Amino acid sequence: MAQKPSIPKGTRDFSPAEVSKRNYIISVMRHHFEHFGYQPIETPSFENSETLMGKYGEEGDRLIFKILNSGDYLDKVPATELQTINYKQLTGKISEKALRYDLTVPFARYVVQHQGEIEFPFKRYQIQPVWRADRPQKGRFREFYQCDADVVGSASLWQEVELVQLYDAVFVELGLHGVTIKINNRKILSGIAEVIGASDKLIDFTVALDKLDKIGEEGVKKEMIEKGISESALQKVQPLFSFTGTISEKLEKLSGLLSTSEEGKKGIEELRFICDNVTQLGLQKANLDLDVTLARGLNYYTGAIFEVAAPEGVAMGSIGGGGRYDDLTGIFGLKNMSGVGISFGLDRIYLVLEELNLFPPTVTNSTKVMFLNFGESQAFQAMKVITILRQNNIKAEMYPDAAKIDKQFKHAERRNIPFVVKEINGDSFILKNLKSGEQSEIDLLGILEKLA
Repeated sequence: MAQKPSIPKGTRDFSPAEVSKRNYIISVMRHHFEHFGYQPIETPSFENSETLMGKYGEEGDRLIFKILNSGDYLDKVPATELQTINYKQLTGKISEKALRYDLTVPFARYVVQHQGEIEFPFKRYQIQPVWRADRPQKGRFREFYQCDADVVGSASLWQEVELVQLYDAVFVELGLHGVTIKINNRKILSGIAEVIGASDKLIDFTVALDKLDKIGEEGVKKEMIEKGISESALQKVQPLFSFTGTISEKLEKLSGLLSTSEEGKKGIEELRFICDNVTQLGLQKANLDLDVTLARGLNYYTGAIFEVAAPEGVAMGSIGGGGRYDDLTGIFGLKNMSGVGISFGLDRIYLVLEELNLFPPTVTNSTKVMFLNFGESQAFQAMKVITILRQNNIKAEMYPDAAKIDKQFKHAERRNIPFVVKEINGDSFILKNLKSGEQSEIDLLGILEKLA
């Protein structure tokens, strides 16, 4: 007996109902992206390795899927080297391309490559899959979609204000109320590292701090010590682990902590501008909160950083995130091109909507009416009517085979098709509602009115 096929861990097949629900989420995002003035682009599924490697920090680089060169990928590696070469050196010789890890670095590459064709500031959105060699778990997959909105070519903090509003608008239409948009600033983190004497350990400090919600205070401290951050430095940073109060109160506490750091004070002023204006303009349903432990592991963030938490009571990691990157395109030779962007986690948002039963019932509606097949003589007449229904934006189909009537009815019921035309008598039809059991004789105009 042939072995049953399978798919790689961390990937999924999607049923028609699941695809319909995902498309619903994407359509809501696309509507608001375009409503806010963002334009769509797409980039290849894989990039040259040098485009991606070194852009996400050591941890990110380990999670990038490498693609083996075509043909005999070991052909250019001398046999003697295979015995002595380490895996990092070998990877560079046998793999020249990699699946994209996110959409932001490919976007930066796109901007540099097409800078002569772009009108700046350039507001783009992109909805495509990405791949990460991560350990699969609930809400964390190896293949998943990102839905990004970025502005490049402007350092204005009004862009950050607008992105917070964009998050709010999308989640409101999805019916997902009570999400918390967490905000921090990498300049504040740099200032904290400076005042505790750990500026040379900034990346280690931020990567460890970003794991607070996953490994807890003791786990973060343990990792920082392992990375060479001193006990005395940890004592100075202790207030961060229980930083409470309103946004204004937190900013005042930070002002005291970072009074000797120019970089830190600049970060505080940027946060104050964003938070004050968002508060005055108002949000519909989302909450805004300053989280000083929010670091996000990506090295390229330089200013504001965002992370979106699901409503209280939903066991899910972040469902969105992003931030300001002052010189991301500089890694590809285009200097002084500031940008800021956010990402929506489609798969996690899907799981949250499913858990809270927030998908509209109509999302998975497909065929509205199915015509039974009584053989060639009536099939042509049925198809003529079906063509008219489709032209009037009514989803209709005919069972393809002249099978037993009971089989055709069961097919419609299993597919949740609400109406069946069970008879055609000249210009009239017997229309049956499968949910109520009610049936009536009706003409074409009546069908159009009833099913519209």
